[in-house]
Amino acid sequence: MNRSILFDSPFLLGFEHTRSLIERAAKAAAESYPPYNVEDRGDGGLRITLAVAGFSPDQLSVSVEDRQLTVTGKRDGGARPEEAYLHRGIAARGFARSFVLADGMVVEGASLEHGLLHIDLARPEPEVRIQQIPIRTAG
Repeated sequence: MNRSILFDSPFLLGFEHTRSLIERAAKAAAESYPPYNVEDRGDGGLRITLAVAGFSPDQLSVSVEDRQLTVTGKRDGGARPEEAYLHRGIAARGFARSFVLADGMVVEGASLEHGLLHIDLARPEPEVRIQQIPIRTAG
């Protein structure tokens, strides 16, 4: 992937992690299967819904690593030799779809119903931290 000229500025030091996040998001945006929706549930909560018709729960995996949510679907072998399709419009391929999560976003859970995989996300209110800094005197 080409490096962003914006992040090559000598005035932006220590932003390598931000560059990496942007590159990961751009790669995820290029994926097109399976189709998905992102809903705002209010109070900072989101729901991602993926159309995963034909996948069973044991063929799906949802994981989070380094603020990247990854959903994978693995098919076992596909069509059996005795099946003869006149038209095959339902995709039977595996997939991996990724979403970059903001700081503080947590996955609350995932559920599969009627061929739709729902993944619920929340952004809990950050804990207020007050730090007292001791003042030293010279000498």
